[in-house]
Amino acid sequence: MNGIVIVDKPENWTSQDVVSKLRGVFKTRRIGHGGTLDPMATGVLPVFVGRATRAVEFFEHAEKTYIATLRLGIATDTEDITGRVLEEKPVAVTAQELEAVLCRFQGEINQVPPMYSAIKVNGQKLYELARKGREVERQSRKVTIFCLECEEFEGLEAKLLVHCSKGTYIRTLCKDIGEALGCGGCMAALRRVSAGAYTEENAVPLETLIAEENPEKYLRPVDSMFEAYPKAVLTENQEKRCRNGNSFSLNLTDGTYRVYSKTGAFLMLAKVENGVMATIKSFFEV
Repeated sequence: MNGIVIVDKPENWTSQDVVSKLRGVFKTRRIGHGGTLDPMATGVLPVFVGRATRAVEFFEHAEKTYIATLRLGIATDTEDITGRVLEEKPVAVTAQELEAVLCRFQGEINQVPPMYSAIKVNGQKLYELARKGREVERQSRKVTIFCLECEEFEGLEAKLLVHCSKGTYIRTLCKDIGEALGCGGCMAALRRVSAGAYTEENAVPLETLIAEENPEKYLRPVDSMFEAYPKAVLTENQEKRCRNGNSFSLNLTDGTYRVYSKTGAFLMLAKVENGVMATIKSFFEV
């Protein structure tokens, strides 16, 4: 079985827990996920099965959209509500003050990754150091917040819509917003509603997959994640060169293409430069 299944990840499961469970469901060890979700988070988790795992590297750069709940007045060591409370402050924030602060976090911003993350420093994962009570200096990273809107705000909690680039920590965003407001804050809930081309409407609950006798019916073709690129169809001779890993002439404008055989089989993601097509990644059966 080959393809991509869009899992609606349940709360209290790690992304790797989901992958481990689906190895049994799809009866293969060749499975990987596209973008880690915290255990407390729910929502869209693309899982790549069989030859589709060759596409995981392209999904790493996908933009994501989240619905996050910001809890004001509390700072924790994990930057979310599950952590140890470090500080509590009274909250007297108006909707207008919140909106004014949110504007400051749109566009390209710098984020310092949280200690409770899988980033490695000197070969050690930060969360392993954090669990030992150690904190180390982390380099800030540039991320992009394309959209940041408050959908609801009542009392101590604000529901935020966040559309962001890869590598964005929503926990850290909540913490930083709370600090900017002067009262502190942490993430109280998180749901990923889209990842790349896939949305929560496409997602299948994990329990449905586990109970399904024919789980392969939920597999999407690997080319579904490349639909933003134009389609190119090869002649039989061009297909032979493609399957041999050779480049060949093709009268197309420069750019990236999803490439098919005359029979409709998805062959590869390819790039055309100066009238020559070359393989970026092949996906045909050997």
